[in-house]
Amino acid sequence: MRRRLWSFIGCLVLALVAFGCGRSGRATKSYRVAVIPKGTSHEFWKSIHAGALKAARELSGEGVQVTVDWKGPLREDDREQQIQVVENFISQGVDGIVLAPLDDRALVRPVEEARRAGIPTVIIDSALASEAIVSFVATDNFKGGELAAERLGSLLQGKGKVLLLRYQEGSASTHEREEGFIKRLKERYPAIELISSDQYAGPTRDTAKRAAENLLNRYGEQIQGIFCPNESSTAGMLLALQDIGKAGHVFFVGFDATESLIEALRNKQLHGLVVQNPFNMGYLGVRTMVRYLRGEPVEKRIDTGVMLITLENLSTAEAQALLHPPLDEYLR
Repeated sequence: MRRRLWSFIGCLVLALVAFGCGRSGRATKSYRVAVIPKGTSHEFWKSIHAGALKAARELSGEGVQVTVDWKGPLREDDREQQIQVVENFISQGVDGIVLAPLDDRALVRPVEEARRAGIPTVIIDSALASEAIVSFVATDNFKGGELAAERLGSLLQGKGKVLLLRYQEGSASTHEREEGFIKRLKERYPAIELISSDQYAGPTRDTAKRAAENLLNRYGEQIQGIFCPNESSTAGMLLALQDIGKAGHVFFVGFDATESLIEALRNKQLHGLVVQNPFNMGYLGVRTMVRYLRGEPVEKRIDTGVMLITLENLSTAEAQALLHPPLDEYLR
């Protein structure tokens, strides 16, 4: 009787183990991953959201259930709101956090609090000044700035006056782009004068337009080239140039892409867009987090790619894949 009982228990245990295994042979588990962008209005963040959802869908097909909780601040300068979002997810006990920090220092404390609570963080898009992270998944932003400098330098044939409209203080990703632009311009094109590089666009297209108007009022008759390091600063500068009839008459290189910016490229009002792969950033951010949660090794730094798009290469398959990620398929 006892032997039969132990035999029954042994069979039951084996059945439970078999039931709890996925296709990979690992025990199945559901994970709740919070994905926290810098904001939610720009196309860039929508692409990251879609990429995160694609990763979750694929993992589900592999037998790993992943729920993506998407929440970010309304404005891309609201550090306190982003900190609150992180803290709320910590209190909810999510399994992991994928974060694009608005500020490379202000978000250190909540990320380190998450680690102490047993919740790991993968940083995407913009660096964080902390070692308390699993991985950093992002564009090589310094290289992106260098690509912009090369494009302007070539268009200007190595001489002229240009200005840089920065994004906002504390944003590590755009700071890297700005520094990459300045360094490459000085090294390769010493005859090009950077006449303004200390003004900030702020978090929205409207704040960027006002900052651009101020710069153009002061330097509009002197400059031959402009660089802006993100979507909203590029859009604001474009509007300001259009308002005074200078769009297309000044060489202009921007960063990131929307339909309106692509149209400006076609109309020769923009002369280059340095384009990231935000869809891939969201996708790899979530997959990297889940690999870590499952005890698999992850890389500390993952480069998601960057490309300069011009009118000449706009129709190539590589450019089109970056410009038109399958958002509708995942954001319905």
